[in-house]
Amino acid sequence: MSEPSSGAQATDRLLDLMARLRAPDGCPWDREQTPATLKPQLLEECYEVLEAIDSGSTPHLVEELGDLLLHVVFQAQIAREAGQFTFADVASGIAEKLVRRHPHVFGEEKVADATGIVALWHQLKKAEKPERKCALDGVPRALPALMRAEALQKRARQAGFDWPDAGGALAKVREELAEVTQEIESDRAFVAAKESKISATPELAEEIGDLLFSIVNLTRHLKLDAEELLTGANDKFTRRFRAVEERIKASGKSMSDCTLEELDAVWNEVKTRS
Repeated sequence: MSEPSSGAQATDRLLDLMARLRAPDGCPWDREQTPATLKPQLLEECYEVLEAIDSGSTPHLVEELGDLLLHVVFQAQIAREAGQFTFADVASGIAEKLVRRHPHVFGEEKVADATGIVALWHQLKKAEKPERKCALDGVPRALPALMRAEALQKRARQAGFDWPDAGGALAKVREELAEVTQEIESDRAFVAAKESKISATPELAEEIGDLLFSIVNLTRHLKLDAEELLTGANDKFTRRFRAVEERIKASGKSMSDCTLEELDAVWNEVKTRS
């Protein structure tokens, strides 16, 4: 059996299985689902695919890609039942878009390098979406905040609104940090008591949000991914915290029995080793 035939049969089987699960005598849970109720699971599956890629495990990636594909099939089946569209419409639509967005491969367009390809892609995309009047239109609000910040900044850059280099972005980080500091120190209770009894005012919250946005901008200029950087920091904190917890337990105490100074001393010791 040839590979294309095998692939087609596997796709048909998956579509048939999904239709069977949604049938009146199928699975009660599957029958109750709607496009909206499946959103949390769909998002979770996307992150599990990313985790599988990072793991370097081929079987794991195959499994997680299958789970993600199931959600595409699931959504298409629900739409098919409502007379809206089918899985074939989805596959055909993306195939046509690939051809349309690659005239340098499937047409006569000439592009010198990858930079030219990206510029052409955005030019074609803009022509296909005339309803988008602002350069920022089309960036999903549902994106994780760090990813959305980077996407918005990239769109702004395409429109010519950006720092020329990382120096400008770094200066902006310093400016925003100064504004956060000023907002904190303007808190009368903080100034009077000289301790961290800081009011979570709307103004302070806004300034911290601006600081976070400026940090994302700096990472973008440095060709880094803010989401991946924070994920790495989360992993490092988790690793070190577990080590601190294990050391405290080994001493016959719990973390709640220790003073902040004791915990900080163990943390610093762990930090030097990891």
